[in-house]
Amino acid sequence: MKVSCLGPEGSFSERAAEELCTGAEILLAPTFAEAVRSLVSGAADYCVLPVENALNGGVGEALDLITGENVFGVRELPLPVDHRLAMLEGVKADDIRFVYSHEQALAQCKEFLRANLPKAQWKFTSSTVESLSRLDECSAGVVGAHVRRAGVVLSEENIADDKANFTRFLLLERAGSLPDRSAMVFFSAVCAHEPGSLLGLLKIFQRYSLNLTRIESRPVKGAFGQYRFFIEFAGNIADARVGSAMKEAERYCNQFKILGAYG
Repeated sequence: MKVSCLGPEGSFSERAAEELCTGAEILLAPTFAEAVRSLVSGAADYCVLPVENALNGGVGEALDLITGENVFGVRELPLPVDHRLAMLEGVKADDIRFVYSHEQALAQCKEFLRANLPKAQWKFTSSTVESLSRLDECSAGVVGAHVRRAGVVLSEENIADDKANFTRFLLLERAGSLPDRSAMVFFSAVCAHEPGSLLGLLKIFQRYSLNLTRIESRPVKGAFGQYRFFIEFAGNIADARVGSAMKEAERYCNQFKILGAYG
């Protein structure tokens, strides 16, 4: 079994893949898109993507990929995230002029960085681990507490704005038949661009007494001012009540896609 995820070695995505697919061969990709491409092409049996963070909300690029590709979420994993400031041995905080890391990681540590490195400029990398390759006498990085590299010193404490920080990962497979059962269902929808259209969609789930656990929006590409809603609710995908609600929602929406059923 092979599972693709964002690399390089030591990334949070790799840790999630190891937990979700114990014993699998892990294919490390340079981008989320490449990881999904490996799944779609058949080079990988599964793909792991981060879809939501407790501090920053949805991971937009990952949500767009899941919506646009023929993939389906079958398991989820909330992974604790412990961010540490990384510097070369002998470098002092006063010397730091640049801080490197993934955009999500820097945003999750913004209060610490603004308070302790107010003059440092943020530089985005494709992953947290990649920041280690940018370290020098005037640069720092933000990496996971599990990362170890010779000559690199990590801060003693978690520098995230909220220490109870989790990132939720989805295990994806190529889309096929729906699973026999689930605890959660995840879908995306684009409603008509008119007053009350979202309310009409939400009322469908109210009528079927289905509890929505998550809702957020992303702009629809090429249609300025219109939005795609990502909605999760508690329910068994095999339940007739859930099936009826989903069919009614699909008829109601301009665009509709079931993205996952898991739990």
